[in-house]
Amino acid sequence: MTARIYKPARTAMQSGEARTKDWVLEFEYTTPRRADPLMGWTSARETQPQVRLEFDTKEEAIAYATREGIAFTLTEPKPRKPIRKSYADNFRYGRTTNWTH
Repeated sequence: MTARIYKPARTAMQSGEARTKDWVLEFEYTTPRRADPLMGWTSARETQPQVRLEFDTKEEAIAYATREGIAFTLTEPKPRKPIRKSYADNFRYGRTTNWTH
């Protein structure tokens, strides 16, 4: 089984950075998932990918994976580039377009 270690990105519904501080170790599926013929839900026979472990640091996640003999892939997070905007720029003199809602 291979695992994936990554730092989750914030969802589109978040404006803050909640639940994005921890590193996550998730197992990947080794067999393809299939659709259930009765209900149409996707299912798999393996339960390992349902496990999601959270760690405070990247080093803790890597140490756990190496200690347990789990092959893993590490995905580094991309740095966030905050866009600095001022509310007063909406009303400044010399705007090219009118400010409307």
